[in-house]
Amino acid sequence: MEILGSTFDDSMFVEARDRESVALKSYNAKVCEPQWYCVDVVLDTNDSLEKQKVMKFKGDLAVRKGEHQKAFDAYSACLEWISDNNLNIRRDVLEGMARCCIKRGQKDKALDFVDLLNKEASNTCHLTSLLLLKVSIYHHYGDVEAKISCLQQLCSLLPFNPWHWLDLGHTCLQLLGSVKTSESQKGHSCDLVKLPSSDEAAGLSEDTIWLKACTCFIRSRLLLRILQQQQSSFVLKRSEKALEETDKALQQLNPTETTIQSLIEVMSEDLIPEKMREDYQDGESLATVCVQSFRERWWDRVVQTQTNTNS
Repeated sequence: MEILGSTFDDSMFVEARDRESVALKSYNAKVCEPQWYCVDVVLDTNDSLEKQKVMKFKGDLAVRKGEHQKAFDAYSACLEWISDNNLNIRRDVLEGMARCCIKRGQKDKALDFVDLLNKEASNTCHLTSLLLLKVSIYHHYGDVEAKISCLQQLCSLLPFNPWHWLDLGHTCLQLLGSVKTSESQKGHSCDLVKLPSSDEAAGLSEDTIWLKACTCFIRSRLLLRILQQQQSSFVLKRSEKALEETDKALQQLNPTETTIQSLIEVMSEDLIPEKMREDYQDGESLATVCVQSFRERWWDRVVQTQTNTNS
């Protein structure tokens, strides 16, 4: 009786035929001078790929020099030569044009490029880059609440990235300072109000901004401590510096020990090693990604826990 998979094809034991040896042809590597793409004569070629490379490199160089108008023009010319199936280069160039618009003070035009990139996003890497671009735009123009919204989406998409949580915490801290300054200028103190459940209403409440900042710094601290176990060298030093930032921020916010413990309980529930390795892998198709909103995944429970603690 033969066991399934236990038999072998006789061809597996036949000696391989002698292969004809093929002499390798000599190969001379192409040597390029520094900034070879700046020579205009290169553009005389009919090779569209070569033209694409030249204009892309020119745009990148102009960005490094801070010549953003020149970079934008080079990227615009580059778009004409990008093949339809080269989506990665196309997205890279469009993002470069958006960042040039940021530096040139053209917020609306930069957001138009964001909309274009959003229509072509097909995986989590695309969405992550898109959200980081929006964060850059809103940060540059001081739109704190819009920046918070984008960072919350990043935290929902990549829940185990401590740096997005840290950035969100610092941005909430910035917004809290602005609210306190505004209330101080009005000549009266801001009384604490009942915690709202929606993010829209939460943006108007000083105590909610304070609680959200505490939540983000605690989450970031939890993640950094887990990652420290497998870090070394400069990566470990960066995490240690970030932990010092979180501790300093929490000292400034001054939550009670009871509040800290209740927030740790909520924000550490999903920090399971197996889940942290498998959830939301970079590059996953957006069609298979189901991302709970920041409010659904954490905020409603944080508010409920804090309300129960205070009652």
